[in-house]
Amino acid sequence: LLFLWSITVSIFGIGGILGSSGSRYLTVKYGKKKCLLCNNLLMIVAASIMGCSKIARSFEMILIGRFMCGISAGLCVPLHHQYVGEISPRKLRGFANSTSSFFWSLGKAVGQISGQRELLGSQSLWPTLMACCGLPALVQLVTLPLFPESPPYLLLHKGDQEGCKKAIRQLWGEGHHQAEIDDIMKEKATMKNTKILSVLELMKEPAFRWQLYMIVILTATVQLCGINAV
Repeated sequence: LLFLWSITVSIFGIGGILGSSGSRYLTVKYGKKKCLLCNNLLMIVAASIMGCSKIARSFEMILIGRFMCGISAGLCVPLHHQYVGEISPRKLRGFANSTSSFFWSLGKAVGQISGQRELLGSQSLWPTLMACCGLPALVQLVTLPLFPESPPYLLLHKGDQEGCKKAIRQLWGEGHHQAEIDDIMKEKATMKNTKILSVLELMKEPAFRWQLYMIVILTATVQLCGINAV
């Protein structure tokens, strides 16, 4: 039983590794908006599987659902930050990116509060609690089609300058946005002369050594602080 509990908790992180590893390839190939929409479908399916696990009397469904949730979360974190940052006007970009961390923490707090025995953590309602993760995904699945694709993706990867201008006007309103388009073009020129490092090359690069140490220490601290046990 202890082994099954441990696997149930840790399989979310295993799915997260797989999801985050494939995020760059998927965003370049399909775009951030399409990836987010498909990711929402994955989370809804995972929530449905976990919600039906008690009726089916199958703990394996919880394992599968947790694994799929991990993949979805691993994809969502980099995708969400990139998409929100790229569709925000320059003066609001920092604020928009900081809201991601705020809602990430708020979601954890709401999940822990909802998991109390007096609320949804009871013997009869815990499947509902596990299925709740599909609700935000459903909201985003319904609302996201109203938003355009990321303007930098349209210009940098698709070469669609008219589509980029149309997306910018839809997001930021009518006006003169040539400065933002010029910034994207400069980024495109810079990317041509910049080598994309693999994870192994990044670890070997002395210039990024201290930044890498900082990220590893912070991430390890978060994982070892007891949040998974809670």
